[in-house]
This record gives sequence, structure tokens and C-alpha cells, in this order.
Amino acid sequence: MRPLRPVLFATSLLLPLAAAAQAGDPGAIPAATLAKPAAIVADGVPAIPVALADATRPYLQSRRAQFLGWNDADRSMLIRTRFGSTDQVHRVAAPLASRHQLSFEDEPVLAATLAPGRADALVVQKDVGGGEFYQLYRLADGRLELLTDGKSRNWFGAWSRDGALVGYSSTRRNGADSDLYVIDPRDRASDRRVAQVRGGGWNIADFSSDGRRALVLNRQSINKADLYELDLASGALRALTDVKAQVSYEHPRYGANGTIWVVSDAGGADFLRLGRLDARGRFTAVSREPRWDVSDYALSPDGATIAYAVNEAGISRLRVLDVAGGTVRPVTDLPEGVIPYSIGPALEISPWGVIGLSIGAARVPGDAFAVDARTLAVTRWTDSEAGGLDPAGNAAPQLVEVKSFDGETVSGFLYRPDARRFPGKRPLVVDIHGGPEGQTRPDFLGADNYLLNELGVALFYPNVRGSSGFGKRFVNLDNGPDLRENSVRDIGAFLDALERDPALDATRFAVTGVSYGGYMCYASAIRYAARFKGANCYVAISNFVTFLENTQSYRRDLRRVEYGDEREPRQRAKLTAISPLTSVDKITMPLLVATGGNDPRVPKSEADQMIAAVRGRGGTAWHLIAQNEGHGFRKKENSDYYFNASMLFWQTTLLAGSADLTR
Repeated sequence: MRPLRPVLFATSLLLPLAAAAQAGDPGAIPAATLAKPAAIVADGVPAIPVALADATRPYLQSRRAQFLGWNDADRSMLIRTRFGSTDQVHRVAAPLASRHQLSFEDEPVLAATLAPGRADALVVQKDVGGGEFYQLYRLADGRLELLTDGKSRNWFGAWSRDGALVGYSSTRRNGADSDLYVIDPRDRASDRRVAQVRGGGWNIADFSSDGRRALVLNRQSINKADLYELDLASGALRALTDVKAQVSYEHPRYGANGTIWVVSDAGGADFLRLGRLDARGRFTAVSREPRWDVSDYALSPDGATIAYAVNEAGISRLRVLDVAGGTVRPVTDLPEGVIPYSIGPALEISPWGVIGLSIGAARVPGDAFAVDARTLAVTRWTDSEAGGLDPAGNAAPQLVEVKSFDGETVSGFLYRPDARRFPGKRPLVVDIHGGPEGQTRPDFLGADNYLLNELGVALFYPNVRGSSGFGKRFVNLDNGPDLRENSVRDIGAFLDALERDPALDATRFAVTGVSYGGYMCYASAIRYAARFKGANCYVAISNFVTFLENTQSYRRDLRRVEYGDEREPRQRAKLTAISPLTSVDKITMPLLVATGGNDPRVPKSEADQMIAAVRGRGGTAWHLIAQNEGHGFRKKENSDYYFNASMLFWQTTLLAGSADLTR
């Protein structure tokens, strides 16, 4: 990375001057401060010096390109990337060709998909203000035409094989149940409900070749998703799997000769495998990887080839399967990184035999690639910018494995600053993922590379028990209120190991986390108060009972499976006991709390009650609210301001008094 030492030196001088000016020192030189975005409320957050924003700017200018699908008409690629404030849809005509923007919205586009075979209709999924009440639109000539009702939560499912219909789910009937609909996006009047269901996890996954039937999933938890077949004319649903079994079926697709392909842990498997489902609902695994999950797959239009990805200790490994012969060939020339989550296909095989996908890695900001399914030759289609910096200089992660309090092995990724530039013991930020069934994987760190490359701060990303990617047994180890705090104890085991690392300064550790990781952030600040200098908790759960009572109704039952049922007295009492708000008196370090004003998952009230409780006991709490955001900040001006506020927070807490920030 190109060093920014002169600017950082100026920042290190300006911060104490700015503090002195705020304290009323008449001899202080006022430092220029960063203008606050209109939607941001900075409650108790000090003014941010412009010099700090200047220093971080290159790291905030990286972008990534996510593969959305192929255009069958001209063999171009659809991607999602950002050139303004938000992610929008772009077309790329050929490898490394210019990115031609197709959508021009103020709000980010979450997904976009073209009609297969015809490419005469482009459907977009988008919400407003981060509220997650997603609508479907048809995009044409840079304008969006609303297809859904404009009020409920709608979620894209699948295209019919002839490109005539889109299947999707919608809560429009009662706000909680995800009924099933089909629509021809060329004619809004064609919209019709094809099945009324109960629960928020239903959607259409695929259509049969004749368009008369559809595969339907009912996802109830990470461990349980049932598969049905829907008669589109009558609306009758027929279970294809045992709905009483605690088994997960994911990504079902119709194959040749009535075969149904699916990813499942059926048969008592600990990991998800790719396989076939027969007429009696019996699953036969085809993938042979013994330990890791199959995360994504794509079936070629002729049914002869399958591309599938294995999540191997967090790294995506791509395989190509010849269906008839059963041979599997690994793709070896892709960057060693991560295929990102996608609403549409993360992998897609074109009719001309090319696999499309995206990869992000420590030294790849996130780009679209193509793999020839016959030769396995890899072609890079986009080359995303990293703010003018060279990503080749970014630190690669080190896998760290430790034994926790009960002997369970837990792991995480440690990124170390360059020891030549930053000699001596380094401060550390522990960054905990959300979910809780999420997984930290070695993707591109984006702006967080600033901490590594310019401040010399090490970063550690743990996968505590309950994380996905390590098998069904492991993901269930934190379920319910009685087991919940065991994941917090895992953080203690990591701290024990990291504090013994001779390159790390155990007196300068801090913690951050997002969503459920935000709960972990609070809980770690309570349990390990003597071991952390500060806690930066983002869209965080502060009280499990109020969270479950106030999260949106369409997702409440799914969360009760994970956390517990607040309606049952014993579980309610335990959920209250383990909630950070109950032990707020034990938080002795400064907090930075960031909140989306429209968050449907972890409502703003979760932050409000924590801020009030900390301040009511004389504690320090900065509160940053983005009024036009939801569960995480997706508008660039907001995410940039939060990042700069975080850097000021770390300078004030973790790095206070450090003499080597500019080395």
C-alpha cells in the first residue's frame, strides 16, 4: 500500500488541538472539521478533523463488482457495483470492458436478474431507507416500474425456464406470512398469488421445464428447510421431504429426467453436500468432500455440467462436475478468496458453457470472473479500483485455532501489520461477525486495511461456536438462552492466546461487532472489561427480550429458534439475565454505538436503551444514528462518516498516548 504518513502526522497533531478547542482553550488553533451527512445524528460524537478524513479517503474509495448473471442475447455480463453513493446495476460487454451503468437510483439495488433465453425483462429488487420492505421492479431505459404493492416485503425467487414468469414471495396479505406469487414482469396485471402459506421463510426456488410446477422451500432455521412441489394451476403443495425431520434442503433445481438437485445435510451428515433427490424424497450425495459445506452450485442449461463451490475453512474452492461420468475437476486459477452471498445465483453457467461468479480476497477488492467449463481457463471480467492503492500490499490472514474453556476448537483469522513498518508490540481490534450463524471468511477488508497499513493495528476476526461453515453440530452449540454465553467465553479463550503473542500488545486490545456480533461486543465489554480499551458496537442487540418483541414479525419465529422464546417464562428470565442491558453497570470502557433509524431487524430502540443506561451511570457513549439506513449503512456518505468516527474513537481509546502512530 502507498504510505500516507505525512497526512497521518498532521492528523496526530490536529486531534489534540481539536480536543483543546472543544475544551475552551483560548490558545488552541481550530482544526477544520468534517461536514456531517444530512441524515446522520452524531449524539455525543466529537467533531471529526478533516485531516483524518483526508487520511482515510483512499481506503474508502475501493469498490467491488458482484456477478449478477449472463445476458443470453449478447453474451455480456450483469454486475452490481458503485460509482456514486450506492450500488447499482451495470453491464459489462466483454472481459475488462467498461462498466455501463443501467440503474440510477438513490437507494442501493440489492439484486437484479435478466429473463433467461429472452433477456427482454430485467427485474430489480430494492428497498427504501434500509427498511427491508423490498419491492420488485422492472428496469428499462434507466427507469424502474413497480411490480409489487409498494408496501409489503417481497423477495425474488426464480425465473421460469422460458423467461415468461418470475416467482417470488410476499407478506402483503398480513405482514408476516410469505405467500407465493408469480408475475410476468412485462405486464403488472398478470400478478397472482399461487399459494397461501404460514410462516416467513417460504419462496419459489425453480420452475419445471413445462412451467406447470415449481419447487418451493420453507426455511425455518439454519438447520431446517423443507422442500415442496407446487402445482401452479391448483395451488396444491406436496411435500417432497419429511417435514418432521430436522434436515436442511437448499438451492433445489430441476435436472434432467425428473431429477431434483439439492444441497442438504440429509442422512445425518454434519456438512451440506450436493446431491440428487429421488421420487420418494431420498437424498443421494454426489459431492465427495468429507468435511466442508457445499455453499453454492449451478446446473448448466443442458444438465450435463454442474459447477459447485466448497467452503473450505472459509475459502471458496470451485469444482466442475461432469454429471454423466461423475468426474470432478478443481478450478485452480481463481484467486484464493470468497464467493459472496447473492440473492440471485452466486454461480451461473451460460448456454455457451461459461461459469460466471465473483471472488473477493485479501488482495482482490471483489471482482467478476468467468471459467470455461470445458478447459477450466479463468478470465477476469472486472478490475475494481482500490482507491488508487495497490491491494497487492495488503496483509494475508493467518488462521488461528485455540481450545476453548470446554475443549471445543474455535478458530479465527488474524491480520498482522507489516512488522518492518511497525516494529514492536501492536494494538489489536477483535471484530466479531453477526448472524449468529454467520462466518468470518478471508474476503477483502476494504477500509479496515487502513488500520493495518497506516496505523499498525492488528485485526482478529473470530468464528465462535454457533458460526456456520463448521458443520451442523458446531452451529448448534450456542442455541437457546442456556448456551448463549458459551460463545462469549470463546472470546476469552482467544484473548488468552492472543495476549501471549509476542507481537501483540495485550494492554491495547479493543472489540467491535455488528448485529449479533454487536451483542457479542457488549457482552465482551462486560465479561472482559479489564482486557479491552473500548467497544464499537454496530446495530447491536442490547436486550434479547425487547429485541424479540420488536423485530419485524416476518422474522421473529426464525430468531426464536436461535435465541429462545421470550413468551415462555423460564426462557424469558434467562434471556433477560444474559442480556447486556442487565449488566450495564459492568461496562467501564467507552462505547461507540452505531444505529440505523429504519432497522427492521435490530430496532433503534435497542441502542437507545443502552445509551441511556450507560450515560445514566456516568459512562461514556458516543451514539451515531443514520436516519435513512436500516441494518447496516449502505449509502457511502453514511458509511464513510461512521468509519471516520470509528477511527477517531480508536485514536481516543485504543491508541491514546501512543507515540508510534505515524511510523
